[in-house]
Amino acid sequence: MTTETPRWFTSSYSDNGGACVEVATNLAAPHGIVPVRDSKHDTTGPVLTVPATAFTTFIAGVRSGALGGA
Repeated sequence: MTTETPRWFTSSYSDNGGACVEVATNLAAPHGIVPVRDSKHDTTGPVLTVPATAFTTFIAGVRSGALGGA
């Protein structure tokens, strides 16, 4: 990934018993990536690195409701 340390956070909407993901948006501007990891099972496990532009598009879709609801 990078030599910078990701600053992980969980959404305030994730108060659902621990079924959460964490993101580290601090790497978006300097490196163009947003690391994402599972926070409910193994925070030392694998990290998915998403291009910052794709992550921004995903968040916009969630906010607009374009991705559908469950």
